[in-house]
Amino acid sequence: MITTQEFQYLPSEHEAEKASNSYLMSLLAIIAGLPLPIINLIATFVFYLGNRKGSYFVRWHCTQALVSQLTVLLMNSVGFWWTISIIFSDEVISGRYISYILTILIFNIIDLIATIYTAIETRKGIHVKWWFYGDLTNLICKS
Repeated sequence: MITTQEFQYLPSEHEAEKASNSYLMSLLAIIAGLPLPIINLIATFVFYLGNRKGSYFVRWHCTQALVSQLTVLLMNSVGFWWTISIIFSDEVISGRYISYILTILIFNIIDLIATIYTAIETRKGIHVKWWFYGDLTNLICKS
């Protein structure tokens, strides 16, 4: 799911810190906006905008963090609005709802662990490529 590899060059300490911070941004946003799934995406997007003209290593990791947050936003938004519709309407809690909530709970836990791991490894200057998101990032982010 997650692969580490040597990058084309050894990033400087400053680059490794910025790349690592792109993942930490989404973790900090969780604290500020836990019930609202868009807060993480906005925080990661603002950090991306601030670093989009940085080195390739920094841009690549900012892009991967942003792309992964898009998926988290979509999944969490469906769960959020489904929960709201259950609270404020006649809809009942079904097996499908419980299955979906468990799925996004597991997905969010995996994303949290992967984000922490990636922030730590990227801070060391190690290039961490996530399954699916890394390939998508390669298509989006050109050197």
